[in-house]
Amino acid sequence: MSGELRVYWDEKLLSYDFGPSHPLNPVRVDLTMRLARALGVLDHVEVAGFTSAGDGLISLVHDRAYMDAVKAAGTGLRPDYRHGLGTADTPIFAGMHEASALVVGASVAAAEAVWRGEVPHAANIAGGLHHAMPGGAAGFCVYNDPAVAIAWLLEHGAQRVAYVDVDVHHGDGVQAAFYDDPRVLTISLHETPRTLFPGTGFPHETGADGTAVNVALPPGTGDRAWMRAFQGVVPQLLEAFRPQVLVTQQGCDTHRHDPLAHLSLSVDGQRAVYAELHRLAHETAGGRWVLTGGGGYELVQVVPRAWTHLLAEASGRPLAPDTVCPQEWRTYALERTGEVAPKVMTDGFQVEVTTWGEGFDPANPIDQAILATRNAVFPEHGLLPV
Repeated sequence: MSGELRVYWDEKLLSYDFGPSHPLNPVRVDLTMRLARALGVLDHVEVAGFTSAGDGLISLVHDRAYMDAVKAAGTGLRPDYRHGLGTADTPIFAGMHEASALVVGASVAAAEAVWRGEVPHAANIAGGLHHAMPGGAAGFCVYNDPAVAIAWLLEHGAQRVAYVDVDVHHGDGVQAAFYDDPRVLTISLHETPRTLFPGTGFPHETGADGTAVNVALPPGTGDRAWMRAFQGVVPQLLEAFRPQVLVTQQGCDTHRHDPLAHLSLSVDGQRAVYAELHRLAHETAGGRWVLTGGGGYELVQVVPRAWTHLLAEASGRPLAPDTVCPQEWRTYALERTGEVAPKVMTDGFQVEVTTWGEGFDPANPIDQAILATRNAVFPEHGLLPV
């Protein structure tokens, strides 16, 4: 059924697979799509196919020599450390180029559908591979699908594209791709690089005309503090920038149970983030919203619920937090992973936010992080830091 949201999906996207012991297990995407289907979320969206990205498309961001290295690694199965291939983070697997090109193809299809006005919102839940650099793989990411999607938009006439990344890790690859391009505003909220990979994303990294924005949050940041940081930076910048398209990366590794990071959000907090991004897409970008997935390594307990809430929100039919997870989905999750899946779509938290406009505490670490970002970039956008 056609509506507000089109979801680009093919089970071949599950071929982006570094092996059963790797944290980025595609079972998380499989469980997400199955949960969304079981809850009726996909009954109200158009699920569409797409074509794999060709070399010309991928080369909008990535070097040809690197693409050749990815193809060779996925065929010969030999490491190429010069290009970041064969490391513990990004091991080689057969068909690596083909699987990665599929992810790019789905994200570019989403961007194209939104830009051409076919649908207001479009998603590639298997995308969001934001660490890949023009000449190398990094952090589980071979090709940088959100960066290629943004580059496609620029190639086809977009003059202002905003990218908001809520993954626990800094969106370094997307920032690097457009660091000197004032047409692209990149905003990343992440755990401080002092304690987490990739070690970048400090507030002083501001790009061209303040269009690279970084909010570096201390370990332990929970729902209320994270949302305060978001509200203290993101709406004001998007309202000033007025993007023609909003592209977002929804890594859900900000969750308190994620094994690879140290923030403390709940699924309820993440659900609140998605609602805010949806609101801002309509208020600042004419409703044009391209959504991708991202990180998230609590494969059963967190990722499927978080991203099902994301798809439901983007469809215009958000799920109530106390929605029960269908038994058939829980049975499948147990059979597939050996793990008992959650019974409900909530962690039981209420998300209340104290906004920046109500005042700030210069001794509070969260407020210090917000103020550092506002001081670094707000003047470039004609905004007052405080």
